[in-house]
Amino acid sequence: MKKYFKLSLLFFLLATTLRGFSQDSVMLLYPKGQIPNSRKSTEKEIVKITDGLRIENVQVPDLAVFLPSQRYRTGESVIICPGGGYHLLSYSLEGTDVARFWNSKGVAAFVLKYRLPSERSQTEPYKVPLLDAQRAMRLVRYYAEEWGLNPDKIGIMGFSAGGHLAATLSTHYDQGNPEAKDPVERVSCRPDFSILVYPVISCMPEFDENNYKRLFVGNDNKDLIRYFSNEFQVTPDTPPAVMIQSANDSSVSVENSIAYFRALKKNGVKRSALFFYPYGQHGFGLAIKKGFLSTWPEQAYEWMKALDYKDDE
Repeated sequence: MKKYFKLSLLFFLLATTLRGFSQDSVMLLYPKGQIPNSRKSTEKEIVKITDGLRIENVQVPDLAVFLPSQRYRTGESVIICPGGGYHLLSYSLEGTDVARFWNSKGVAAFVLKYRLPSERSQTEPYKVPLLDAQRAMRLVRYYAEEWGLNPDKIGIMGFSAGGHLAATLSTHYDQGNPEAKDPVERVSCRPDFSILVYPVISCMPEFDENNYKRLFVGNDNKDLIRYFSNEFQVTPDTPPAVMIQSANDSSVSVENSIAYFRALKKNGVKRSALFFYPYGQHGFGLAIKKGFLSTWPEQAYEWMKALDYKDDE
């Protein structure tokens, strides 16, 4: 397990930010020198601490690990994908701040620093965020027992573009490669549930004509546009999801959440839910001091706990 851990400036910044939770660490997604779809470039990772921690040009993807104390650990866990339009990561507002909330409930949290599509440092950039999300899910499931977690209660959570990534993982997972030399790659990357906060769901132009551009898909590749439009990718085996959004969101249309909910319902995916709040616009994070809107994290938590409810009447 040691080969996945690193000590860097980012780790130092995180360690000072995340102080207060035992066993926090930063874990590399891939062994050194084995990052898929990467190529040498002059592009450098940029960390900004203005209005919270933001990261651009991610070069080495990793997971920040937040484990609640053993006494209160429920066994559930959530991997968090910060948003930022696939050109930056809003790492504290939609990452570490949210991890603290989950820890307060006894839920383990993992903040994913995923690579953002870049033609300079990646081959086939549109594949890269999903590859990182798949790897993150495999890692958490692989080490679940060591961390005292239930491997069958690992969710994916995302905000805005991170919500698109979470929905993409929920509809583009696999059961692992039993022939892989790396034991992590033999593990399923299917989430057990997904929590999507003001999520981008679709790359179809009627939702947002710019989403496919952020993924470097290109408007002439109709197959890839549909492939990354997750409302078309839902099956009966897609994990249940809850969508949370402000009704007055002017950045990401609520039609994204509605389309995904309808697809889940059409395919018989039980336990899925949709919560709209009357105000809040976009990018509200935990919505602290925002009145009724600030209740959404509790709603998400209660929804997650209700996944074990047996009565479907």
